[in-house]
Amino acid sequence: MTMILRTLLLATLLALPFASVARAGDDWVPPVTDPLVKKECGTCHMAFQPAFLPARSWNKMMDTLADHFGEDASLPADKAAAIRAYLTQNAGDVVGQGRARKYMRHVAGGDAPQRITENPDFIRKHQLPERVWKDPKVVTKSNCPACHVGADRGFYEDD
Repeated sequence: MTMILRTLLLATLLALPFASVARAGDDWVPPVTDPLVKKECGTCHMAFQPAFLPARSWNKMMDTLADHFGEDASLPADKAAAIRAYLTQNAGDVVGQGRARKYMRHVAGGDAPQRITENPDFIRKHQLPERVWKDPKVVTKSNCPACHVGADRGFYEDD
C-alpha cells in the first residue's frame, strides 16, 4: 500500500467517530456519560441530557427531589451533590451545542423550567396526532427512546 493510500485510510478511520456527530448538527446533544447520573436518574426514566435545561433549572430540580413530579426522589447528600455538579456543568446554557442552542433561545433569563417537553422548540418539533401519544409504546411525551432510537446517545433526528 502506498504512503498516500495509508494516510487516507488512517484519516478516514480516525474521522469515523466524529462523522455521526457532525451530521447530526442541531438534532444532537452531548449524551449523559456520568455513571451515577445514568443509574440514579435512569432508574425511573431516561437520564435526560443536561443540555436540554439551563443550570438554574437543574439546581431547582435538585433542590426539590422530595417532590420530583409527584415522586420522592431524594438522594443522599453526596450523591445529590455529584449529580448536581454534573447536570449544571453540562447544562444547555453552559454547553450551548446542537439542539441545546435552540432550546436555550426559548428560556427567558430568570426562568427555571422543569419540563423539557414544555419548551417551545420541543412543542414545535412534536406536533403529532394524539394517537401517537396514546400508543402503549409511547404513553408520555418524555419517553424519548420510544421514537428516537438514539436518544440515550443524544441523537434526536427524525427516526
